[in-house]
Amino acid sequence: MQHNTLFVTNLSSSTTDWELSGLFEKHGNVLSARIAIERQTGRPRGFAFVEMSTRESVEDAIRALDNTKFNGRTLHVAVSEQRQRRPSTAYGNW
Repeated sequence: MQHNTLFVTNLSSSTTDWELSGLFEKHGNVLSARIAIERQTGRPRGFAFVEMSTRESVEDAIRALDNTKFNGRTLHVAVSEQRQRRPSTAYGNW
């Protein structure tokens, strides 16, 4: 299975999922665009994950959008690394 998710950093706090999706749709089919939100405050954390349908669209988006301005900020766009699952810290998992 190919990993077609991008990690986008340095987002303006005013950027919405909708705007981000629209920006990336110029480079291929966007399956989802999710801006990370801080749990305690509900404010954007300045980064997002954009999932695209093909590896080619991922590569095209990186070439076209990395180090470009969007909503007054210089975006950094890269392939998202798959995160290792951490062991649970819940009680009972000793």
